[in-house]
Amino acid sequence: MKTILPDELNRILEKGDPVTVVDVREDDEVAAGKIPQAIHIPLADIPERFQELDRSKEYVMVCRSGHRSGLATEFLQNEGFHVTNMEGGMLEWNGPVK
Repeated sequence: MKTILPDELNRILEKGDPVTVVDVREDDEVAAGKIPQAIHIPLADIPERFQELDRSKEYVMVCRSGHRSGLATEFLQNEGFHVTNMEGGMLEWNGPVK
């Protein structure tokens, strides 16, 4: 599984490189703050909603600590997506939140 550190992802987002961040946390967690560019698809919804994603794009999966996003990363990799897991999750994120 490909991984990325939070600081690396922050640099990519600051440069404006093409990557889509998917936050797989629950609604209440996201309400407390998320990466501004992130789209929200709770982990439990990934198997039903992954068709909304574009296989030609790069995705970075994010959760609180990196475990749930790792599960989402594995699932999407098996479905043929280019996907990376952010290690440490939002607990390690020092970039902007909204």
